[in-house]
Amino acid sequence: MAYIINGKQIAADIKEELKVQVADLKTRGIHPCLAVIQVGDDPASSVYVNNKKKACAYIGVESRAFHLDQNAGEKDLLDLIDRLNRDDSVHGILVQLPIPDQMDENKVIRAISPDKDVDGFHPQSVGSLSIGEEGFVSCTPAGIIQLLKRSGISIEGKEAVVVGRSNIVGKPMAMLLLRENATVTVCHSRTKDLAAICRRADILVAAIGKPEFFDDTYVKEGACVIDVGIHRGEDGRLCGDVDFDKVSPLASAITPVPGGVGPMTIAMLMSNVVEAAVGKNRDESL
Repeated sequence: MAYIINGKQIAADIKEELKVQVADLKTRGIHPCLAVIQVGDDPASSVYVNNKKKACAYIGVESRAFHLDQNAGEKDLLDLIDRLNRDDSVHGILVQLPIPDQMDENKVIRAISPDKDVDGFHPQSVGSLSIGEEGFVSCTPAGIIQLLKRSGISIEGKEAVVVGRSNIVGKPMAMLLLRENATVTVCHSRTKDLAAICRRADILVAAIGKPEFFDDTYVKEGACVIDVGIHRGEDGRLCGDVDFDKVSPLASAITPVPGGVGPMTIAMLMSNVVEAAVGKNRDESL
């Protein structure tokens, strides 16, 4: 049976480390602050925003919440972002996605200063990752790297297969694995003989958004399987992109759903906020 990677515990460990770091920063007059903007009242978005507020409160980061009406204009959101960009007391800015159709998501992401882009979605952040320079990394892929490292799973020299090519998970995940010296293959909806490619993987990252799509025919014995998906079935049960019951007997290590990748996303967001505060004050001390 596979080793179950406990993302909930690893995320808790990271938040404890950040709590100590934030307390130290405050003794030096640095007070990390995250601004969270929500447009509309999508129930799932409200849950995510609330979870981020709780994480901020736990580690000692100030959180400022901004709420715009569902029918607000794009200019209203861009003006708010501009104001927060110019506010030196705010270190990170996060716009909770999705946003209403009348707003251009790409334009909104580009409006956030790269120095405050704690989601790691700005083209400058993505470009820095692709050429190996410092910058904020999308939280879910960054969290997966921490899951692997803190579970003692070696990445260097391993064959990694990432299934999914989204800008938020798939592409940055592939680049981070490359940075850690894995040999990386990215698969997607047009990939031929997907199962055969997946069976080559020492590390398989499943991020295609299809419930329990990956069964034992996609996994070689001894592989480490990272399940990024999260879905709620008709019976109310949460599951991922991987059929856990079929895959776990084959895998050497696997992330569960829930309690695997999910908790790491917010932990790494908090890490990015603290790094933004440190970076700003590091620049000012030069």
